[in-house]
Amino acid sequence: MSHGEIDRLAIVQALEGGRLKQVDAAWQLSLSIRQVKRLLRRYREQGPGGMASRHRGQRPNNALSPALREHALQLVRTQYADFGPTLAQEKLSEAHGLRVSRETLRQWLIAAGLWAPKRQPGRRKHPRRPRRPCYGELIQIDGSPHDWFEERGARCTLIVFIDDATGALMALRLVPAETTQAYMETLGDYLRQHGRPVALYSDRHGIFRNNLPDQADVLTQFGRAVRTLDIQPIHAHTPQAKGRVERANQTLQDRLVKELRLRGISDLEAANAFFGSYREDFNRRFAVPPQQPENTHRPVLHRADELHQILSIHHRRKLTKDLAFRLDNTHYQLQGQGRGYRLRGQQITICAHFDHTLTVLDAGRSLPYRVLQVGESPAPMTDDKAVHQHVDAAKVQQGTRKAWRPPADHPWKKNPFNPPSPPA
Repeated sequence: MSHGEIDRLAIVQALEGGRLKQVDAAWQLSLSIRQVKRLLRRYREQGPGGMASRHRGQRPNNALSPALREHALQLVRTQYADFGPTLAQEKLSEAHGLRVSRETLRQWLIAAGLWAPKRQPGRRKHPRRPRRPCYGELIQIDGSPHDWFEERGARCTLIVFIDDATGALMALRLVPAETTQAYMETLGDYLRQHGRPVALYSDRHGIFRNNLPDQADVLTQFGRAVRTLDIQPIHAHTPQAKGRVERANQTLQDRLVKELRLRGISDLEAANAFFGSYREDFNRRFAVPPQQPENTHRPVLHRADELHQILSIHHRRKLTKDLAFRLDNTHYQLQGQGRGYRLRGQQITICAHFDHTLTVLDAGRSLPYRVLQVGESPAPMTDDKAVHQHVDAAKVQQGTRKAWRPPADHPWKKNPFNPPSPPA
């Protein structure tokens, strides 16, 4: 008999001995008085053995058939061999219509030798930090290099933005490598879809933070863009500090890899197009409601062209007297600036966009420019409206100038090294 049945026997014996009323026995056993009377009658007929469950040793009415079990195991062997019980149960339900609970499938897989139970972790060394209460307050960002396409494509990196309050995936992008361009493009998509978060939580990678001891206050390109957008950057000292995005990376390295395999996706463009629907499904399964309903995302205050300029690589250059500058072994010259006295020697900002175009800024104002060919000298600066005036003045001056030819005995024509001979 089980412990519960032994306790039930003690109560029924007290009831039989008159030490307990039927109402009190029903309350202690959480049963109705009618059921208590049935237990008492069974005890009188069968003794203590009557308290044992009558279903012991019999097949449950809701037990799944052996044929269903073999069918599920065969599907796992042929199509989902490296899937965990949770993901395999989801695929069996969605793709094959098999209604099997996760724990039942897990026990089947363990018994069939298709899954090894994981060891229970020991004492947690890094207690979890409480979630932020509001959606959009803290966005954890990270890059996850992995063989996302397995043998079907090259290794690449997944850029992940995840909300701290809900655990929802906010942005996903597969890129060839973890670069400033990858994070800026992902941040641009995030801003256009959700708005500006309060803070971004990243590691101490050189993309986010200048790690040179004597340049700790110098902003990186990504740090400059984040500061311009009035987003607070926060840098974690350890991977465990931003554990939510780290655990999300582990989950994606298991589930996303298999989703890409099942859908036959093996290139970056197709994967990035698939991520929209995948994020919705992932968030429906794993995201949790925030503690407070407030959405702390703020609208983007910059225009689209200004945002395009902010999310680019900025360079500082000093203009020459001809309003020319050099970038990446290419010479440029400003156009339409007249004589350009104000801009000579001025420090300007050059926004190098990722589509290989440039925007030249001076005090927030865009300046037109042209590319100088190899060996071409910068044109002298003058007012566009005064070009004809200068040409006409030169023609008049050259036309009125008198032609003068020095005589043959002019001192200019005498050879100082061959003086004339003295008179006799």
